Amino acid sequence: MPERIAVGVVGVGYLGRFHAQIHARHSNVDLVGVVDTDRAAAEEVAAEARCEAFCDAADLLGKVDAVSIVVPTSAHLPVARLFLEQGVHVLLEKPIADSLAAAAEIVAAAEAAGAILQIGHLERFNAGVMALAQRIASPRFIEAHRMSPFVPRATDVDVISDLMIHDIDIVLSLIDAEIAQISAAGTPVLTDHIDIANARIEFANGAVANVIASRVSREKMRRIRVFEHCRYQSLDFAEQQLDVAYPQRRPDEPWPEIVTERVAIEPVKPLDAEIDAFVRCVQTGTSPLVGGAVGLRALEVALQVKERIVAGQA
Repeated sequence: MPERIAVGVVGVGYLGRFHAQIHARHSNVDLVGVVDTDRAAAEEVAAEARCEAFCDAADLLGKVDAVSIVVPTSAHLPVARLFLEQGVHVLLEKPIADSLAAAAEIVAAAEAAGAILQIGHLERFNAGVMALAQRIASPRFIEAHRMSPFVPRATDVDVISDLMIHDIDIVLSLIDAEIAQISAAGTPVLTDHIDIANARIEFANGAVANVIASRVSREKMRRIRVFEHCRYQSLDFAEQQLDVAYPQRRPDEPWPEIVTERVAIEPVKPLDAEIDAFVRCVQTGTSPLVGGAVGLRALEVALQVKERIVAGQA
């Protein structure tokens, strides 16, 4: 296992800058360079991270073992393909692509080259989500809310691809069954894209997930509740706090008392954990937690949600 790997970051906007900073301080990474079509932005982040600045992603070829790609979704296919075809391992921000065809091509390129492809669904690396996943046995109903005030960023995509896809991915990871039906509603509010959406996802085993996402809310909320027989668990993503509620029988009482306990969790920074997991996969050759096929399935469901909303508006 190599002690250190050479890494580059392509795209150093709001999120890409964080990727560069985390790679720069990682004990097993040599950050070779950052790339951005905005030379000033590339040079500024390169100065912070003490690496080279480039304006063309191809300039990293032959210099790196792996890259973080944090460019607009519409550019994911050409940029990811550039590196994957050369056997360079890729951490690709979510969503995997802007179409199923592009996503399938990215996954195929990784498989053909034997390169690691990890998709940036960073909530999977939230300590609360990991604790929740370990405690789930047979979920019957899931309710997820992901609400944010409006910010003029990521407005090139709808709220489904921007925010809801996180919870879609988590729901798919918790319910081991095929989807039977999807119904959805939503509307643009401030942008030309859907800004608030509600999706009901019904599974073949009878489980149901109700997922709500908004980027035009007054307050920020990141919560998920998972109901099972005689138990439900409630997670606050931001605080990484997991509460478990269950019935406790009382002597001579017809109904039990509902008892709530907080699970002891050591919070982590999800993006740091995600990047660290990617580095370890590259070093050891192991498969990532959120591989290309996982990202493709999340995108497929997200696009189906959008289709249902558009059809309802026709």
